[in-house]
Amino acid sequence: MLKNRLKVILAERNMAHGDFAKAVNVSRNTVSMWVTGKSTPTLEDAFGIAEFFGVSITDIWYKETQKSPPQ
Repeated sequence: MLKNRLKVILAERNMAHGDFAKAVNVSRNTVSMWVTGKSTPTLEDAFGIAEFFGVSITDIWYKETQKSPPQ
């Protein structure tokens, strides 16, 4: 699930929500909502997150469960 994966990535990189928010051009509140699972990023934001971290969208959405994305 994105919220869990995002928490892990931010922790691994020792990155605060505010710093990440600035980097992907959203508010800190938006990042907080993503991390808590209260909302999910738009497709555009999801691509921005993946690009920022240098990973694919599937790595962010599916890596935690190690399941393949739906076909």
